[in-house]
Amino acid sequence: MDPLLWPVRAFIYEHFAATARAPSAADVASRFGLSMDEAGALLRALHERHALFLQPGADPPRVRMANPFSAIVTPFQCLVGGRTYFANCAWDAFGIAAALHASQAEIRAVCAASG
Repeated sequence: MDPLLWPVRAFIYEHFAATARAPSAADVASRFGLSMDEAGALLRALHERHALFLQPGADPPRVRMANPFSAIVTPFQCLVGGRTYFANCAWDAFGIAAALHASQAEIRAVCAASG
C-alpha cells in the first residue's frame, strides 16, 4: 500500500473543510510533489477502497464526494462561516456541520418526495 494514500485522503478532507470544494488532481500533485499520473493513481486507489468516490469517466480523476461532502451542487446545503458546503443527502448536511465542529450552521434541504 502506498504510504501517501491516507495523507492524501486527509488532505482532501482538509481542502473541502477550508474551501467547500474538492481539490483537483493537480492540487494533490502539487501538495505532495507528485506527477499527475501518480496523483491520479492515488485518487483511484482511494476510490477502489471506497474512501471517496470519483466522477465517472473523468480524466484526470476528479473527486465527486468524500462523505459527507459533495463536490457537485446538490439540494442539500450546509452554510458555515460564510461558506456553502454541498452534501450528498439531508443527513450528510448535518454531518458536515459536525465534521467542521460548527457551533452555528444553517441547513437547507428540499424534501425529495414533495419538493
